Amino acid sequence: MIAERISRKSFEWVHQGNLVYNTCWEDPRLDREALDLGQDDEVLVITSAGCNALDYLLDEPHRVHAVDMNSKQNALLDLKASAIRNLDYETFFELFGRGRTTRWKELYHDALREDLTPLSQKYWDRHGKFFSPDGRRSSFYFRGSSGMFAWLINCYIDKVARIRPDINALLSATTIEEQVEIYRSRNLSEMLWSRFIKWCMRRDLTLSMLGVPRQQRHQIDTGYPGGIVQFVIDRIETVFTGLPLQDNYFWRVYLTGQYEHDCCPEYLKPDNFARLKAGLIDRVTINTNTVEGFLQQHQGTISRFVLLDHMDWMAGAQPKLLQREWEAILARAADTTRILWRSAGMQVDFIDPLRVAYRGAETVVGDLLRYHSDLATELHERDRVNTYGSFYIADVVA
Repeated sequence: MIAERISRKSFEWVHQGNLVYNTCWEDPRLDREALDLGQDDEVLVITSAGCNALDYLLDEPHRVHAVDMNSKQNALLDLKASAIRNLDYETFFELFGRGRTTRWKELYHDALREDLTPLSQKYWDRHGKFFSPDGRRSSFYFRGSSGMFAWLINCYIDKVARIRPDINALLSATTIEEQVEIYRSRNLSEMLWSRFIKWCMRRDLTLSMLGVPRQQRHQIDTGYPGGIVQFVIDRIETVFTGLPLQDNYFWRVYLTGQYEHDCCPEYLKPDNFARLKAGLIDRVTINTNTVEGFLQQHQGTISRFVLLDHMDWMAGAQPKLLQREWEAILARAADTTRILWRSAGMQVDFIDPLRVAYRGAETVVGDLLRYHSDLATELHERDRVNTYGSFYIADVVA
């Protein structure tokens, strides 16, 4: 119990009042294939860094509702939306591709600030330094709590392990065979996974910086041979030796602090930026609320839900809130609703048994869902991020 309280306090200390995620760590290419979006779809997605909400817009659904309890995450999406509306492509890429600019004050005050909500203005009035090219953390992608961890990993790569040329060689490889040869011939596994790094990966504070609460760590420790350290080692080795790195913008930005024009999220590509600017960006709404709170206020139905991994967080600490969230989801579900979620665990066992009130009767969630397990497994194996234990696609059938 004491360890749990300490872990919870460290997680709250890292997350309270902070921007946690500066980029999304869920692969939207898989999501869009799973969602099969149409022009009438209303999508609810947890905001995170807003990247994937922008990505979904490219399939032209009727509306994308980005919902997050953390107003700082919503302020980031608000800034991206303002930049799409008010900047040219190259300047937009300077901010969110390179993650740095020498013109922040000019751009912010002349082009961006007026288009932001008052809450977003308050945040960015104080945090423009995130885009400064000066100082040690000279990229937006080394800011926020997860960005701080990325910066520390890069410091380790550059100054302790001294393997920057090897990492660059991996990122420049054009085939998986070339990646395998570099990774193994240069002994990168041993260089990356020193005793000190393994020790850090067992610390609650380290995992809190990555957005991993104790409940998720427990799922991995109990469900994966070797626990969380071996899970991370195996996952990253798969990224480097089993998946193409050429278009893996998730790990490129993590290991370099910036995207490249030929390796970046879809919203950062010129043609897609133009489409967003031409009107698609107006189809996103930004909501600082819980999922349950948003659904209680929303007047229509939702046909697509993208719930990320937040139910892992709720299952252990707030099971009653998880139950109420599912009741709200089912109450607002359209006739053809599809729900996506991810989990740190290799197998989720806390969704189907949830007892909920639905249409005047009590039932269990599992009786209301039809899973697309084969599709989920096939997509999960292609996940460029490769940090989750499992992926779920389910339709509401009642």
